[in-house]
Amino acid sequence: MSSTRATDGDARDRDQEGRARSARPRDGLGRPLPYGAPGVERQPEGVVRTPEQTVAEAQELLAAGKPFHAHEVFEDAWKSGPQEERALWRGLAQLAVGLTHAARGNRTGGARLLRRGAGAAEEWAAQDGDARPHGIDLPGVIAWARALADEVERTDAPVDARARAPHLR
Repeated sequence: MSSTRATDGDARDRDQEGRARSARPRDGLGRPLPYGAPGVERQPEGVVRTPEQTVAEAQELLAAGKPFHAHEVFEDAWKSGPQEERALWRGLAQLAVGLTHAARGNRTGGARLLRRGAGAAEEWAAQDGDARPHGIDLPGVIAWARALADEVERTDAPVDARARAPHLR
């Protein structure tokens, strides 16, 4: 989905459907950069993927230090997937956003979202009875998120998103 830059009569950038959407380039953690600056290619929104494609693409983005982009992949699965899996994908999206905030140096937001995502994934697994949906190692991912949340709260430095990326499978 492409964006167009705001014109004189419109104070906001708009996408092709007329929805507000910033046309500013973004860095690898999703932060806006000045117009004209080189940025990281955005993830297309609204893509319907199989669960296996979702996990593989999100893992690739996480391993590349792009948790913001991985969150968008999980968000697509959350919005387009079957109702019974939406809480799982939403929890994974929250984990990716938590890592994004932690990498940006937002300790409070990072830790909070890592714990919220871990809780959501744990709750989904308890209700569904599946600790390895689509090959995802939920117990391992949940443990990773909680340990990282603890670490983020103890330190002042942003985390390295690439080095601290979870292994989904």
